[in-house]
Amino acid sequence: MNERELAALLAADGEIVTERLDHWAAVAGERTFFYYGEDDVALSFAEFKRRADAIAGNLATLGIGKGDRVSVFCRNSLASALTMFGVWRAGAIYSPINFGYAGRLLAYQLNDTAPKLVVAEASLMPALNAALDDVAEKPADAVYAPPPGAHDYGVGLATVRGDCREIRWTDLTQAAEAPGIVVGFDDPANLIYTSGTTGPSKGVLQPYRWMAQYTFNLRSLVNSDDVIYNDLPLYHVGGAVANVCRALWVGCETAVWDRFSPDAFWGRVKARRATTAILLDVMIPWLSAAPPSPDDRLNSLNKVHMQPLPPTHNAFARRFGIDFVTAGFGQTESGSCLSIAIEETKEGDGAPAELYRGYSHAEIASIASRRGMPLLPGGEVSRKGLMGAPSPFVEIAIRDERDSECDAETVGHLTLRPRLPATFFEAYFGKPEATAKAFRNLWFHTGDAAVRGSDGLYYYVDRLGDRIRVRGENLSSFQVEDAINQHPQVQMSAVVAIPSDEGGEDQVVAFVVATAGEPVSEKALHEFAARTMPKFMRPHHVRVVEDLPRTLTNKVEKYKLRKRILDELGR
Repeated sequence: MNERELAALLAADGEIVTERLDHWAAVAGERTFFYYGEDDVALSFAEFKRRADAIAGNLATLGIGKGDRVSVFCRNSLASALTMFGVWRAGAIYSPINFGYAGRLLAYQLNDTAPKLVVAEASLMPALNAALDDVAEKPADAVYAPPPGAHDYGVGLATVRGDCREIRWTDLTQAAEAPGIVVGFDDPANLIYTSGTTGPSKGVLQPYRWMAQYTFNLRSLVNSDDVIYNDLPLYHVGGAVANVCRALWVGCETAVWDRFSPDAFWGRVKARRATTAILLDVMIPWLSAAPPSPDDRLNSLNKVHMQPLPPTHNAFARRFGIDFVTAGFGQTESGSCLSIAIEETKEGDGAPAELYRGYSHAEIASIASRRGMPLLPGGEVSRKGLMGAPSPFVEIAIRDERDSECDAETVGHLTLRPRLPATFFEAYFGKPEATAKAFRNLWFHTGDAAVRGSDGLYYYVDRLGDRIRVRGENLSSFQVEDAINQHPQVQMSAVVAIPSDEGGEDQVVAFVVATAGEPVSEKALHEFAARTMPKFMRPHHVRVVEDLPRTLTNKVEKYKLRKRILDELGR
């Protein structure tokens, strides 16, 4: 396709997510759009739009408009989603914060984002207030106030610092008209932070068209009869965009909970007759660990996206009656650039006929063919790391250390190039040098090693930098080292990742050199991590060492540390 044809393809069902909300509120206003499972609350398309418009109008009254950042620091997915759409309808930039952050991590993001307003829930206000000690420009604070009867009603003390302007939740959500801001496909919509490898995390500035591109392949396989299940946090693009926004493109329900629970998962699916979900990393082995039951296949889930694709995908799908599994490669910077669809069971052998909703097997095969998405039988997909074929909106090349293109079956750096404007991120916020480096030689360098197979499909190999993945979170060794180095008895540290026993995740290992004359115990360091770091970031193993192995140029030889801990653990 040429550029005009690609632009028409992407724009065929709309490129601006708030316009999709307007569309469905107009044509299917009373149908359920957002079901919040924590409180058993169902909002129709029309009601969700009304509440989001009210927030937008009140944000405008506060002087927040195009280009302003609004940070959202909430566990509550309903409050987060309403605020997210309110921010967009005000023309501002949605800037969510990981609700596990505190201290330096939280202060860094607030300083970097410089939001005009932080919307936070009461239970997180102590962490926010403490972090603001180290924030130069104090934002206004709006504290989410759950209604009586809500699961989080009365949790936390909603105290706002005296040097911050306080905005009451009732003032932010009172009846108001949306300001009528018009945005284009290349206007900035989100500022999402992603882990770095050699420095602090970077804010990824995403335009509206990025969201249309990111959801394109996933949404093509669902229709208004589907129900999208979500338990991913809305500070992740997976939860906020791939699930919640995807539902608006096709006009279906999204059923949302605040967190994943292996014990509650199938009950939730049954309660809302969910048809599709995203399962990340350790979720799959956790669900598989349950004792087999004759009822395992008696559920409505017929399409599951697995990221990354595990070797057990077919066994999992056949046990739980999943008809289709999709996989691919997705990034905060580049969106969804590779995809694959796998027919795991024949029609009638997956979800029971009386529970099956959405496109039929034949319709999915037809859609995949039109979209250029490979569709393979599950029993034939065994090669590790399968990501699939490129989306129509991107060029892909595997490149060597000199940025020359590699031959098939040769491992190299996965690089990408957009075929339409504004389908990739605009920039690393406030970091032009990092942006230019990532796009060197006019290709975006993902930081991941991959290979183009002789079959023409692409396969993930490994990370190229010191990135770590734990419980669906991407973090960098730099972040963990920086946190550990704040301990007064730590001179320096080095953090490496080793494979976890569960899923395709990592375990964090920290090697620590104590300050001279001030020994520190491994127990004390674990306790320090528990006090100062989010759970997903805390080291699984800590080792106090006399020194770190280094090259002649003083670079830490982390491969030696990784070998040392693996030898010690007998792996």
